[in-house]
Amino acid sequence: MSSELKKAIDQISKDRGIDRDLLIDTLEEAVRSSVARKYGEQMDIEVNFNEELGEIQVYQFKVVVSEINDPVSEITLEEAREHDPNIQLDDEMGFKVKIEDLGRIAAQSAKQVIIQRMRDAEQEIIYEEYRDRKGEIVSGIVQRRDRTGWIINLGRTEALLPKEEQIARERYKRGDRIQAYIIEVQKESRGPQIVVSRSHPDYMGALFAREVPEVYDGTVKIMGVARDPGLRAKVAVTSRDRDVDPVGACVGIRGSRIQNIVQELKGERIDIVVWSPDIAVYAQNALSPAVISRIMVDDEEKTLEVVVPDDQLTLAIGRKGQNVKLAAQLLGWKIDIFTESRYGELNADKKGMDQLASVAEVPMETFISAGFETTAQLVGATEEQLLTISGMTPEKVRDMRAAINILGLAAPQEAEETDNAGDGE
Repeated sequence: MSSELKKAIDQISKDRGIDRDLLIDTLEEAVRSSVARKYGEQMDIEVNFNEELGEIQVYQFKVVVSEINDPVSEITLEEAREHDPNIQLDDEMGFKVKIEDLGRIAAQSAKQVIIQRMRDAEQEIIYEEYRDRKGEIVSGIVQRRDRTGWIINLGRTEALLPKEEQIARERYKRGDRIQAYIIEVQKESRGPQIVVSRSHPDYMGALFAREVPEVYDGTVKIMGVARDPGLRAKVAVTSRDRDVDPVGACVGIRGSRIQNIVQELKGERIDIVVWSPDIAVYAQNALSPAVISRIMVDDEEKTLEVVVPDDQLTLAIGRKGQNVKLAAQLLGWKIDIFTESRYGELNADKKGMDQLASVAEVPMETFISAGFETTAQLVGATEEQLLTISGMTPEKVRDMRAAINILGLAAPQEAEETDNAGDGE
């Protein structure tokens, strides 16, 4: 070994970004393994890299004894004093081993250990680098397809774009340059496994942070993202500065900022929604562009009943239910949409049910539990069927039928039949 070894270590450390001390430790370990392979594990050796000479030095240590039992680890006093006249029994002597004498097989073994250790060290460096980059956008070249998805070449390493993290409408081919969002970095025996996504909601947020300075510096905050990847998305935003319009900041002059994001996502339509702490206001914004008449909030069930003009129903629901589905995802609430006419019918029926329950002195929940959910079902029921309701008596049936007629809850023919049923009783 010569100063060329020192130069090689310095060059590898620089080119591959591997710590120099780690390289030297690896080299020493490789030589130690080769010596042990040739002479046996029982040999007591010490391996060091001499910085001044730029070479690996190997020393074998033997104990001075009066009689040898193990020639590998022991030396007689007479032989030892040929090297050092002052040596005593039980002292330890070191002898330099010529590593050139290790032989071709041992040298090959050392080389393999060095290569493996360098590969391990490089993979560890890559893992540490990408572990801290989770949540970042990376760019790479589509390299090949495997059973789980596409393999993307990121330069020093590869990433996996799984099928479920792809945008359904997109098609890739080898050599395409694409961008994706790092969602996971796993430590595997073959090296770090970097998983990326193009359909993840947070990818949308990362794109806005890249394109919109106000999002990047925190002036405009993204409060939520709901995506139907490749088709449509809703992004809720709010501003920490009264003078900054969050929607205007995200859209940009003549739509320049949002267009860059739309192009990156191959035409995915993006609605910018103003976030509000008031769930009703937030829902109204999220269901845009539909016009909302009124919203009823059930905080306990996290359910919203949204009423829209009859001509706005299609717009509110959206193509294949997309608008209401994305709004519900954004809010994290269930949304039921009714037209004004339908809601009026349901309300009138509910009011009629309340009145009949009051007359019969039976809780509304009891009617529903017995299978009677509308006034029409009560009007059309026979006395036997009505008497199956818990707490109902023949007298209460008569009172309820009288109320049906007085309140006009039955159609004319049904009202006549109800009168006749009452006369028969």
